[in-house]
Amino acid sequence: MTELEFESKLAELDRLLNDPEVQMDPHRIWSLLAELSAHELRGRPARVAARGPGAMAGAAASAAAARGVAQG
Repeated sequence: MTELEFESKLAELDRLLNDPEVQMDPHRIWSLLAELSAHELRGRPARVAARGPGAMAGAAASAAAARGVAQG
């Protein structure tokens, strides 16, 4: 995906989420999020992308714990 395509998809996602005149389309929103996320993951080093789906939750919990934020 080129930067122009990425920016276009990001703008579409923003419109779907924030424009009250646009009808909500959950399937399209999730599709855009998946495409944008895949693009972002391709740009990261392999060791970060290979951690798996639980890695982000663990990282967020660690960051919250470091800030002293209680987890629910």
